[in-house]
Amino acid sequence: MSRGGGGGAKGGGHGKATLPEKTCAACGRPFAWRKKWARDWDQVRFCSDACRTGRYARAKAALDPGRPGG
Repeated sequence: MSRGGGGGAKGGGHGKATLPEKTCAACGRPFAWRKKWARDWDQVRFCSDACRTGRYARAKAALDPGRPGG
């Protein structure tokens, strides 16, 4: 029995490759649709709470203080 390729336990037919994606406004990394965002996917801009609250930008700036803007 293989576990790769999506489809789920009931053999539904939706894999991760078919989920819509967006780019995070803070870190620029792509992230995929999640069920918890189903109602407001259009308003989702960040991939995580860390990016949403600015923790990602502050941590990145602390690691590279000589670089302007982040």
